Amino acid sequence: MSVKCAKDQPAGFTNRIERIAIVGAGGTVGYPIAEELLATGKHSVTALTRPGSTNSVPAGVKTIAVSYDSEDGEAALVDAFRGQQVLIICLSPAAAPDTHHRLVVAAAKAGVPYVVPNGWGWLWLDDEEKRQKSIHGEMVYQNLKQVEAEGVSSWICVCCSFWYEFSLYTGERAYGFTLPDKKVTLFDDGEKKIWTSTTRQVGRAIAKLFSLKELPEDENDHGLTVSRWRNRPLSVGSFNVSQRDMLDSVHRVMGTTDEDWIITKEPSVARRERGLKLMATDPRQGFVLALYASIFLPEDVGFFGKSTFDEEDVDNRLLGLPKEDLDEATKRAIDIAVKVKE
Repeated sequence: MSVKCAKDQPAGFTNRIERIAIVGAGGTVGYPIAEELLATGKHSVTALTRPGSTNSVPAGVKTIAVSYDSEDGEAALVDAFRGQQVLIICLSPAAAPDTHHRLVVAAAKAGVPYVVPNGWGWLWLDDEEKRQKSIHGEMVYQNLKQVEAEGVSSWICVCCSFWYEFSLYTGERAYGFTLPDKKVTLFDDGEKKIWTSTTRQVGRAIAKLFSLKELPEDENDHGLTVSRWRNRPLSVGSFNVSQRDMLDSVHRVMGTTDEDWIITKEPSVARRERGLKLMATDPRQGFVLALYASIFLPEDVGFFGKSTFDEEDVDNRLLGLPKEDLDEATKRAIDIAVKVKE
């Protein structure tokens, strides 16, 4: 398919993204995305919330309360999405299984050009074997297929691997750390490097993306545009680190050493199998355990499909994203862990 150009669009076309709707703008992922979009001064941001929701959203975000499950839920969603140019979906793991599909269908009926689906992780979308082994990859893939099936919106999948601070403070089931108790489980030898991202970096990436021109002005315009990522993944990363790197960062922030910690080890393969078995009795805990173990497997199964990376493997440089400080991100995670324990 030939690339569309701005010069070929109907009268009134502005070649910029101005109106963006977010589902989950009050959550861990959606909040920094909304903040970064507003900070550009180029976008109006609308948050769709559940009636009675107590989640706060950034100042300047317009809110529309919609009951997805009501009799007229779809019509209300379509009304809320009408005129929006982008829908960003940041669903809670506790959301009803069909929620994503409902949002995608409503976005198509409202004529929303771009959808950023729920997923936030998987890059190698065309590799079925890796998708299946990762557990998470197949879900992301099906979310993209939902968008394609409606035949209206284009998807842009933000691939960022796991959230760094959240995965560090959320407990042993994730990156293996129990921060307040100074305990860590290293998978294998703890030296497998993975990409991990802060939610703030992902927010910056999305704000940078949708601040670009939507289309090239003409056939001679080779600058970056939103359309470059149409039906393609946008890869974002903050740090390419191992558990050992994370632990060293924790030591620098907390002023501790290995001697102050209880350090155990577990083979990543066995940990993944343990998670898969746990899913039979505790689906959520088992899923998380197996999901995180999968990215640390010795073979190349991680979210980006490779075990080693450099800056050329993500789109950070293209978008002009800043380099972040690992210890600063680690401190944020430790502060949250301490606050939660209190």
